[in-house]
Amino acid sequence: MDLNDFRSLLTVLGLACFLGICLWAYSKTAKSGFEEAARLPFTDDDAPASAGGRNGEKG
Repeated sequence: MDLNDFRSLLTVLGLACFLGICLWAYSKTAKSGFEEAARLPFTDDDAPASAGGRNGEKG
């Protein structure tokens, strides 16, 4: 097995991983988790907003 065979094998494995991730991301089983994560910025948290400027700076 020379270097070009190894590169070809690595390319095929990378493509298989990419297609597997795409299939998982668009599957119906992952949809509920993605919808929950999409709602996270809109959840009402109990902590009040910090007073002051950026990063809690006062002034």
